[in-house]
This record gives sequence, structure tokens and C-alpha cells, in this order.
Amino acid sequence: MTADWLHLSADTWRYLSLPVISALVGYVTNVVAIRMMFHPIEFRGVARPWLGWQGIVPRKASKMTGIAVDTITESLITEAEMFGRLDPREVATEIEGPLMVMVDDVIETVMRRHYPTLWPAAPETLRRAVHARLRAAAPHVVTRVMHEIRANIRYLFDLKSMITRLLVREKTLLNRVFKETGRDEFIFIGRSGAYFGFAFGLVQMALWVFFQPWWLLPLFGLIVGWATNWLALKMIFNPKNGIQIGRWRLQGLFFRRQNEVAADYGALVADHVITPEHILDEITHGPYADKLMAMVRREVGATVDDTLRVARPLMNWTLGEHEYQRLRRDAEQEVVARMPALLERLTGYAKQRMAVRETLIERLQSLTPAQFESMLRPAFEEDEWILIAVGAALGFAAGWIQLVFVFSSVFEQHFGALW
Repeated sequence: MTADWLHLSADTWRYLSLPVISALVGYVTNVVAIRMMFHPIEFRGVARPWLGWQGIVPRKASKMTGIAVDTITESLITEAEMFGRLDPREVATEIEGPLMVMVDDVIETVMRRHYPTLWPAAPETLRRAVHARLRAAAPHVVTRVMHEIRANIRYLFDLKSMITRLLVREKTLLNRVFKETGRDEFIFIGRSGAYFGFAFGLVQMALWVFFQPWWLLPLFGLIVGWATNWLALKMIFNPKNGIQIGRWRLQGLFFRRQNEVAADYGALVADHVITPEHILDEITHGPYADKLMAMVRREVGATVDDTLRVARPLMNWTLGEHEYQRLRRDAEQEVVARMPALLERLTGYAKQRMAVRETLIERLQSLTPAQFESMLRPAFEEDEWILIAVGAALGFAAGWIQLVFVFSSVFEQHFGALW
């Protein structure tokens, strides 16, 4: 037997559609607001910034990155701490194999370039002695350089600048950090829009039964679009410290998930931002790379002098002091040119010893609620009103659509037929 409720009148179905449509409006407006936070990556429109849109996160990349960097470098980890965990002797041991290959290659390259006839004709014992002395000295050079790097890391490497340049340049990565870290919160915003929208829709339906002014539907659409966004944001970030009410504990979703958010944030930053590859690239190619290379040249030059001091008089006599100095500088340059490839061998060791992921997660989990909130919210807090306003505008438009297409008779009473 067909259920009686299927035979409800068309008017009754229109009334019942109000909370359903309101729930849909609440959900859609919240989801649209979330998407507008992150997309589009670049500005789309004309007459920037008035006619068009760019996602809040990519548009404010510099500010958001600045806040993230301040949180990381001031509360979580520093350059000195990371490099202090690298043992100079272990570093020398880690790269010993490729280091010996590099030493042999540099010797042969430089000596054949400056002594194309003399070096190949030199006694094998002499050539082996030069190789042996420089191979023996090379690990000590690495150890001394590492000690100098650790002692002068603030002058050789700027963690804040590295993160800033990377995230400002890679807006997609910045989006990913925020989207994945706040994944559950954004899902909640969308779903809560539907729940709150349905509740508002029930109130709207009750009023519409007894009171049908034309402006009620657009007004409620506006209220639903505004209130659902506003309530969702409030429930995510408030209360910070939690309030115990009997068996229930009320606390903002973001803070209830602090351990989980910390794990996601720490993993993302460690795997995609503060990586050994990025750190080594910054040291060897960044704005302070010339200081490191000057340090390497100095150590290499001193080692060459010490190794060849026995043969120095003969070398000066055969080619002169000027040519020897050219050989010395050439050796320094050859080593510097091979440094990046050599340091690439350290990425596995550096990742293990620096323990960036573990450090970030542990310290993020121990932050106070106020410090933890500062990770994500302040950078776009001043633009939250835009998201709420967009939700209100979309809800207002949806209310008009309801009036025109669902309750067309009310619309026609006040405005006449559209067609």
C-alpha cells in the first residue's frame, strides 16, 4: 500500500522543501567559502584587485609564510640546533668513499692541467705519495669545515629566508600545508553548514506557514549563508582551553585535534619544506654560499700547501711561484665545484640526525592553545569577514531563487510574472 505521505499536496511539499534547501544552501556556501580560501592560485579577473579573485592563502603568501616561519624558527627549531646535531667526524665518515674519489680526480685534473708533460712523467712513487697525503688530509678538512659551519651557522645559513622563499615561490605547497593540516576542520565547516542550515530552515518553514512576506526567503537565505560560516569558524577555534560540563567537554575542534594536527604539520614541513635537500641547496647556492665556499677554499689551499711543501722548491724552480699560486687556486675551485654533488651524499644522514619531523611534532604538541592557534588562523583572520560575506551573498541569492521558482505565486503577487 502506498504511504499516505506520498500524497501530500504540492503546497505541503514546497513547505517541506524549505529546510532541505536551507541545508543545501548552508553546505554549498560553506564549501564555496573554503574553496575561495585556496583557489585560484593566481588572480583571475580584471582591474585587480576589484573585479576578480585570488585565494586568500596564495594572495597573502608572504604574510602567511611569515607567520609560519616565525612559529617554526622561534618556537620549534633553529639552524644552530639542526646543525649542532651533525657530528663533524661522522660527516667525514659518511662521505669518505666519494670524498676519496673526488680527491683523486681533482689531483689528476689539476696536475695534468698545469704540468701536462711533467706530471705524467713523474715517478709513480711521487704521484702515489701526493695522492696518499691529500687523501689522508681530506677527512680532516671536512671535519674542520663542519666545525666552522656549526660555529658560524647564523652567518652561513638563514632558515627563515629559506622557508620564506620556498613557500612564497611555491604557492601550491603553501596551500597544501594549510589544507592538509586543517583537513578535518574544513570538512566540519562544510557539514556544519548543512546541519545549521537545516535547523534554520525549520524555523523558516514554521514562520512561512503563518507569515509570508516576500522578503522572508531572501532574508533567511542571507542569514543562513552568514550564520553557518560564522558558527563553523567559532566552533573550530572556541573555546581554546575547553570547558567541562558534566560528562561533556566543550573545546574548539582545532584544539581537540592538537596532537593529530601537530603530526600532520610536522610531517608536511619536514618532508617538503625543511628537507636536507633544501638545506644543502641553500648552503651551496643560497645568498650566503660565497662565505661557505671561501671557507672551503681557505682549508683546501692550506692543505695543498702542506701536502706539497716538500716539492714546493722544485715546483717554483720549474714553473715559478706565480704558476704555483694558479695551481693552488685551480685546486680550490675544482673542490668548490664538486662540493654540491659531494654534499648530496649527506641527505640520508642529515635527515636522521637533524630529526626535523620528530622535533616539530613533539614541540607542536606541547604548544599552548594560544601559540597553537597562531600557526594557522592569524594570517587569514582579518579576511574571514570576506568568506562570511560571500556566504551571506550566496544565501541571499538562493533565497531569491526559492521565492521565484518554488513560491512563484508569492513573487508574482508583489512583482508580477517574470514570463
